[in-house]
Amino acid sequence: MRIALLGAGRIGQLHGRLVAEQPEVEEVIVYDVIAENAARAAEAVGGRVVATAEEAIAAADAVIVAASTNMHAPLVALCIDAGKPVFVEKPLAFDLESTVALVEKAEAANAVIQVGFQRRFDPAYVEAKRLLDSGELGTLYMVRLIAHDHTPPPDAYIPVSGGLFRDSSIHDFDALRWLTGSEIVEVYATGAVRNFPVFAQYDDVDTGACIFTCENGVIGSHAQTRQNPLGYDVRMEVIGSRDAVCVGLDGRTPIRSLEADAPVMANPAWDSFLDRFETAYRTELLAFLRVARGEIPSPCTARDAMQAMRIAYMATKSRLEHRPVRLDEVP
Repeated sequence: MRIALLGAGRIGQLHGRLVAEQPEVEEVIVYDVIAENAARAAEAVGGRVVATAEEAIAAADAVIVAASTNMHAPLVALCIDAGKPVFVEKPLAFDLESTVALVEKAEAANAVIQVGFQRRFDPAYVEAKRLLDSGELGTLYMVRLIAHDHTPPPDAYIPVSGGLFRDSSIHDFDALRWLTGSEIVEVYATGAVRNFPVFAQYDDVDTGACIFTCENGVIGSHAQTRQNPLGYDVRMEVIGSRDAVCVGLDGRTPIRSLEADAPVMANPAWDSFLDRFETAYRTELLAFLRVARGEIPSPCTARDAMQAMRIAYMATKSRLEHRPVRLDEVP
């Protein structure tokens, strides 16, 4: 297989390395608007650089889109027009209107698209879903989601991020839909600027929280900050009538217990999503290679991405209007 890599920043370089390790991938073809990034990524994996996205797509059997968020929709559209299977990092498009248009285009063309919500492939998340689906957790009561970045994003990124809920929390919104198998029908969200005034300049927040009601009656909650001084902390607690389990609690979880007999963190804390979820990223891309070969259907479709974006819009609307927002308000 020949894989086109469109976008060679941090996440693009990781994707390039992971697919290049696979024996069935004979070539990685790299394009980035910043020539130095493309050259660096290609050299790292023994790939080659091309001058345009169109050239990369034409030369490949399948495509990975890891460019900046505002380029996701146009690059995916090129792949649809070329009839090439495409893996695209979340979100599918920058805003809801563009997302809906792209989903309609993809479904009309019967396009093969997998969207990069990597938590669906993390071993502990997968085990939590297995326990729930098998009935071993019993009746599901509540899901608590926690996401704390180690350091906030660069100032220049904040005005083009889409806001906390659309940029970052959307991973947890997708994880809740996927785990429960139920749509989120109501959200109440709040947020504040607690330590980084630059967020306020763009009507964004550095700290946020949500309460969810799922269609099947399950209650969910989510809390996130843009900084945890100890490291990158992403967890999920699943509480059922027969068991209670936690994802993300291990020797690298960056939180300090004050209980006298609590174990001390044994290893360096997770630094970012790149090290915390590397196994999930690898498994996700292996799945995409199978999707591209027609062996399995997409495990995370364009429509899944659209639903996650709707939830992000619900949360943002709720925060701004200080009220619960229902799914049917964001058509």
